[in-house]
Amino acid sequence: MAQLPAKSNVVIIGLGGIVGASVMHHLVESGWDDIVGIDKTSVPTDIGSTSHASDFCYATDHSKFNCYTTQYSIEFFEKMGHYARVGGLEVARKGDDDRMMELKRKVASGKAFGTNVKMISAAEAKALFPLLEEDMVQGAMWDPDAGLVQPRSQTVAGILVDNAVNTGKAQSFANTSATGLDIQDGRIVGVETSRGYISANHVIVCTGLWGRTIAEMAGEDLPVMPVDHPLTFFGPYTEFEGTGKHIGYPLMRDQGNSAYMRDTGDPKTPDGGQIEWGYYEEKEPRLLHPRNLLEIGDSHWSPSQRDLELEQIMEPLERAIELTPILGELGYNEKHSFNGLLQVTADGGPSIGESTLTRGLWYAVAVWVKDAPGIAKVLVDWMTNGIAERDYYAVDTARHYPIQKTSSYVHDRCYESAFKIYNPAVHNREPYSKGRNLRRSPFWVREQELGGHFMELAGWERAHGYAANEPLLEKYADRVPEREHEWDSRHFWRVSNAEQLAMSDNVGMINLSHFAVIDVLGPDAEALMEYVCVAKVGGDTPIGKGVYTHFLDKRGGVRADLTVIRHATDRFRVIDGADAGHRDYTWLRRMAQDKGWNVYVDDRSDHVACLGVWGPNARATIQAVADDPVAWDDGNFPFASTRKLTLQGIPVEAFRISYVGEQGWELHVDFSYGLALWDIIYAQGVTPVGIETYANSRRMEKSLRLQNADLLTEYNLYEAGLARPVVKKADFFGKEAYLQQRELKEQAAYLCTLVMHDNVDSQGLARYPVGNAPLIDPQSGEVPIDSKGRRSYLSSISFGPSIGKNIGLGYLPSEYCQQGREMITEYLGEQFTMTVESVGYKALYDPDNTLVKG
Repeated sequence: MAQLPAKSNVVIIGLGGIVGASVMHHLVESGWDDIVGIDKTSVPTDIGSTSHASDFCYATDHSKFNCYTTQYSIEFFEKMGHYARVGGLEVARKGDDDRMMELKRKVASGKAFGTNVKMISAAEAKALFPLLEEDMVQGAMWDPDAGLVQPRSQTVAGILVDNAVNTGKAQSFANTSATGLDIQDGRIVGVETSRGYISANHVIVCTGLWGRTIAEMAGEDLPVMPVDHPLTFFGPYTEFEGTGKHIGYPLMRDQGNSAYMRDTGDPKTPDGGQIEWGYYEEKEPRLLHPRNLLEIGDSHWSPSQRDLELEQIMEPLERAIELTPILGELGYNEKHSFNGLLQVTADGGPSIGESTLTRGLWYAVAVWVKDAPGIAKVLVDWMTNGIAERDYYAVDTARHYPIQKTSSYVHDRCYESAFKIYNPAVHNREPYSKGRNLRRSPFWVREQELGGHFMELAGWERAHGYAANEPLLEKYADRVPEREHEWDSRHFWRVSNAEQLAMSDNVGMINLSHFAVIDVLGPDAEALMEYVCVAKVGGDTPIGKGVYTHFLDKRGGVRADLTVIRHATDRFRVIDGADAGHRDYTWLRRMAQDKGWNVYVDDRSDHVACLGVWGPNARATIQAVADDPVAWDDGNFPFASTRKLTLQGIPVEAFRISYVGEQGWELHVDFSYGLALWDIIYAQGVTPVGIETYANSRRMEKSLRLQNADLLTEYNLYEAGLARPVVKKADFFGKEAYLQQRELKEQAAYLCTLVMHDNVDSQGLARYPVGNAPLIDPQSGEVPIDSKGRRSYLSSISFGPSIGKNIGLGYLPSEYCQQGREMITEYLGEQFTMTVESVGYKALYDPDNTLVKG
């Protein structure tokens, strides 16, 4: 038995699974060496979820990032010669109109994100998958690129490890458990194992179901949990006897029943000669904390498998037999059927990236087989270059705030997520019901009294509208349309649009306490902020000045979109979006660490509330309660500046800025004074306005970009229409790339604002799209692709009541960027014409000229 080396450059914990093996492969391919992989049992694994995974891959998702990682993985497996591209069906049963609509929505996502799915008839589905009862099906989606990793992802994992070891750059050690992590001064320096200690510069955790137990060694947690997944087998099924195939028919998903089905090929292949039917629990998902996983020998199954009682799946199995009667004709293989544990996550995404607490400790946890090589590619590129081909914000483990990694939150959110693994047509705005009411602003009690319609973001309860404002619907009835289609109106409150109009007519107040508030202070605070920000925030920037700016990655991609206030020569405040806040907080801390700067980065989000007061009468309203009314005059309070003032004795930091196109202020206040501030503003007759106006409808009317939607690391500031008119002299992260982009005569694409002038569908219903949708060239019928290979789609869309139109943002190749150009968008199987109203940043709304054209 080879001796464990005393030191290495990289240690992979959990090498035996498809994720760990893929990571080792990509490390070697990217030039890393001195790599050590360990696994608590065999390599490839005989106890992890890879050992019993179904191994199928569907290419299409509503997530752009997931489409990328899956397509990369399919091509990766195929190049190895270990992929059967047999295609895959997703069916909608007769009577299940929601599922049929979901399939159409998924086809639109496929067009947007580059997969080849299409809708087909029941007869076509039957021809592809003869086991279907055609009369039960109203339609289906066909994915020609779906298929099966063959013979098993477990086999592929072993091949990848062997190939990496054969290069001489990596070593593999089976039956070697990680028993502890050696962390010194916030950095990983080594791993304690069952075979001794090994020092390491980097450690990558790829332990799947056991990920949280390794994270606990570092004093942190991951928002993931194992959940039972019933896997059943029926046979014998000899249709493909003698073919040598591992699968004969396409894959088949019956997601309205939360189930899937496939044949296992030739009886002579592993698990062959059967029908596999898998189910994802809809009623009572059985979660298991990783610390309660069994050890080998504690049951007749492996630790990632548990007993399956037929009674727990009888109801969905009976439904499955209706659709595919053969399941009732074949024998049930009780000895072969089991509950296979897989990981469910608190928000549907895996935990990938560097630990927020320990430098050099990386995670790749809660990854499906279909994404494993793609995730490995992203992770290794990230470790090697600090960037990847796609923006990885949605999987970055730093996205989670500490409150989102408490044991109760993780359990509750994962429990709810388990219901959504397979069956429901999850709406774009679908709220979670669990893990709620954790972060409440001081205004929350008043919002409750007003009948707030609450949604949640980053743990914050945010009212999107108020029932108390419903009388406004009568006043603005002709400008606030009823949404007749249920999907368009789901999780949307019509009163929100009326609130926006009331604000524009008079004055409104919006709770913005969800802002991430980060203070940066210390001797090197200015150096740090100047280095991370594109705009000048230090130097001769006056105290009290607020600056809208961005963080870039090294290639000039847009990493963050935020505002910085200079509080002192050595103190700055960052005002950021809630969903991006913890990632940006972590980025600032890491940048300071890497530079060795003496600076303290302090998350103040749970201490500072914010109330936005905007509208034509905002100044008069505030002056009526101000202790120094003159201080609020236009000449005394310039735009983008801050002042520390008092309103009836309440100390506020007022920031004159607007995200809603109306004059007014953000009033930042300590939580202890928040309720009193709400009360004195509300007493002036100000209309409470929900966050819907701020985050969606008025934002779109102002053509304002949203990070992680319209702004991504895949695009630069010139393409987004947000480049600074002058490049500051000071160096900043990404400056070299930014200057190169500036020199280009033309960018590859530009972010355009588009308007839907006719939103009536083929059934005569006015439609109000939500979510992403493809942008299609009406001449070719294809989605344009720019010179960098990026596809065009609507990154944001919302109805603007002040404009009276649906408004969208989307990147178009430069040759398509002409004002007045018509494009097509597809929404739930319907196509609508959209017209380019502006190229780059140009608002459609301002208070003096409602629709700005030309």
